[in-house]
Amino acid sequence: MTSEVVQAHPDTPFKELARLLTSHRISGLPVVDHDDKVMGVVSRTDLIERQAARRPGSARQRILRTVRRPARARPARVPAVTARDLMTSPAVTVHPEQRVVDAARIMERRHIDRLPVVDEEDRLIGITTRRDLLRVFLRTDEEIRSDVGDAVSVHVPAHGADHVRVDVRDGVVTMAGRLRPDADASVLVRAAWRVDGVVGVVNRLANGRGADQGGTPLQHSAG
Repeated sequence: MTSEVVQAHPDTPFKELARLLTSHRISGLPVVDHDDKVMGVVSRTDLIERQAARRPGSARQRILRTVRRPARARPARVPAVTARDLMTSPAVTVHPEQRVVDAARIMERRHIDRLPVVDEEDRLIGITTRRDLLRVFLRTDEEIRSDVGDAVSVHVPAHGADHVRVDVRDGVVTMAGRLRPDADASVLVRAAWRVDGVVGVVNRLANGRGADQGGTPLQHSAG
């Protein structure tokens, strides 16, 4: 997530929107009210489509209409176009606690490149882009292993895990260990999947004795 967000207000004029998008080299920006609550999003496509819609007919037809206009006739006053007229509303947003994979699915399903990040009162606190999502998968195996260890350890006492071990290689998490006969290993697997940067989970957890003991002990995952 990027916390410094280029934003607009409902009365931001067309030309200023175009300047912001161009100077910051971004494809879209959120529109917020006086309380920083997200009202909508304006994209480059919105601006281009608006300009195309305002210029019907060929160039020759537009010239003929201008020539045929009476000499004393004044051109009609066109109201200024602002972000309020252009924005897509309501905006599709996410909260900071949502997983990266959830944000990626929303972007793919909605065909959008960026998502405003809002707090519990819908106030803008940041923005996440497809590039931000890709950065997550550049995390080191050690960083991922530490987070997986923390996530899994929350569930270990309830599931009677004994000597659960975690190993990570190229983003793929392998969990091995011994669980109580009535324990549900899928809970630990899901906890590992929720960690940012994880690209796969190998479940070698066993109920009872004889589990594979390879990997890094869970109790040392923060080290």
